[in-house]
Amino acid sequence: SVFAQSVDQVLQAELRRLNLAQQSQERINNVVEETRSLEDQYRAINKEIDGLRVYNRLMGAQTEGQKAVLEDIALSMDQVDVINRQIFPLMERMIDGLEQSVALDIPFLMEERTDRVQNLKDIMERSDVSVAEKFRKVMEAFQIEMDYGSTIEPYKQTLTLEDGTTRDYNMLRVGRIGLYFQSEDTNITGRWDNDNRQWVLDNSARNEVRKGLRIANQLIAPELILVPVSAPTEAQ
Repeated sequence: SVFAQSVDQVLQAELRRLNLAQQSQERINNVVEETRSLEDQYRAINKEIDGLRVYNRLMGAQTEGQKAVLEDIALSMDQVDVINRQIFPLMERMIDGLEQSVALDIPFLMEERTDRVQNLKDIMERSDVSVAEKFRKVMEAFQIEMDYGSTIEPYKQTLTLEDGTTRDYNMLRVGRIGLYFQSEDTNITGRWDNDNRQWVLDNSARNEVRKGLRIANQLIAPELILVPVSAPTEAQ
């Protein structure tokens, strides 16, 4: 009985030792897990710090680049202001010159051409039209006027002649050097006398004007026509 009690005591003591050892191992395991978790967090934080360093370096370079771009933009805006101050007077002089050219030219399509000049003046006063668009419109008008010098064109117009008669005529523009009119029945033919700034009757070129009208209307193939023109004058 005494031996059994001793064995039981030994077993109980061993069981308590095992329980204590198990508890100690569990605490050790918990400490190891916590240590491993802290180590993982430390590594993750270091990676994040490295990433932030790279990001900050890139952002710093980008910021410097943006500063340079902003400086270029500011310089460009200053240059644009200078250009604008210079180009507006230039465009106004161009429009004035175009208006004078139309007034002194042979009087073909006068309503259309004077309207074009007036539209340019109106556009110059509009704030919703960019400077580039204004300049494009001015250059477009000049190009149209230049093209008149190398084309032949038919159209109809009502004229009042020096005898006071008013009627519709077939008009023929030959470049910028000649402007002619002819009635439908071809009994009346004339031209614009730019020296005296008036319409004059001139039946000497009746057949040539009729031929020119047929060419301009693409009824016959182009060929040479002989029509009277005003003598060239020296540019002022």
